[in-house]
Amino acid sequence: MGRDGYAVFVAGNGPAGGDLYAVRAEGGEAIPITFTNVGEMRPRLSPDGTSIVFLRGGSLTDSTPITVWVLNLNNGAERELALPKGANRPTEAAWSEGGRAVIVAAGTSLFRFDAPPATADARPVEGANRAMAESSLAVLLGDPAFTRVVPCEGSSLCTAAKSGSQDLLARNARDALPWGPDSVAYFTHEGAEVRPLGAGMSRRLEITGPPDARQMTAFMGRRSR
Repeated sequence: MGRDGYAVFVAGNGPAGGDLYAVRAEGGEAIPITFTNVGEMRPRLSPDGTSIVFLRGGSLTDSTPITVWVLNLNNGAERELALPKGANRPTEAAWSEGGRAVIVAAGTSLFRFDAPPATADARPVEGANRAMAESSLAVLLGDPAFTRVVPCEGSSLCTAAKSGSQDLLARNARDALPWGPDSVAYFTHEGAEVRPLGAGMSRRLEITGPPDARQMTAFMGRRSR
């Protein structure tokens, strides 16, 4: 991938997992990046924008994730991150330690994998390391992060400060994600919306092509030196 910002999201095949698509950060035509006969869901781009970790279901109609995969966006290579025998099914996966590791939630357990091309052996996350691993799975806003996004009031989204106080972010919204260091994006029934964390107007991210876009992750590009 180049220096330009872009987003990856799930689309198609109804409420269950679909395929993964990419679109420029300014919107436009979406390009499919996976072509499988199983549902894919919950993608997370690496901090450098070169890889994506996501979950895969057992079929297109199965909304329950079964396996965890990492896709190298430069060469198309995929690798499964296999959970230990007896572990629950994965529910979330995200990058940690600046992209050097992947954290996977499975039931109440957390597992850490060294990022490819390192050997992908699962190690349980316990004790003092658990709080940091959990923060990798959260939707944190700001750089440095000063708040996180949580569901609230039924189908709304709120921001939650470290003090525990909550403020309404958006009503009838879902699938929030950080949009660079100074904005947040989420989906409403009208589509994807990008909103600054400070003063300013929200804007619609116009995506053409696949139906039912959801579960987005974004990379805002690399600055030239």
